[in-house]
Amino acid sequence: QVQLVESGGGLVQAGGSLRLACAASGSIFSIDVMGWYRQPPGKQRELVATITSGGITNYADSVKARFTISRDNSKNTVYPQMSSLKPEDTAVYYCNADGVKITGLSMKYHYWGQGTQVTVSS
Repeated sequence: QVQLVESGGGLVQAGGSLRLACAASGSIFSIDVMGWYRQPPGKQRELVATITSGGITNYADSVKARFTISRDNSKNTVYPQMSSLKPEDTAVYYCNADGVKITGLSMKYHYWGQGTQVTVSS
């Protein structure tokens, strides 16, 4: 089965930087869109950023000036580079893969990672 494994989360001081990574594993032929969402404590899950297989990006307004998303299609991996972090960036960050085509199958599927904690201290 396809799995998304996140890494790079942790504790960082305000103004610092983190780079997360999400690697998709399994018999994957292609992935249309990969991205990141986050859920702050007591709030709903929200968009952080997405990137298509062709490199088209989409960012939430709250992170547009500070975060950069990229992907390595050959490795089925997506990276958000997060700079100038603020305490309000504290959340569980979830990797997302949409339009995942499994080798040998005609359908496309959608997957979520397990989430990784990012905590920004004042």
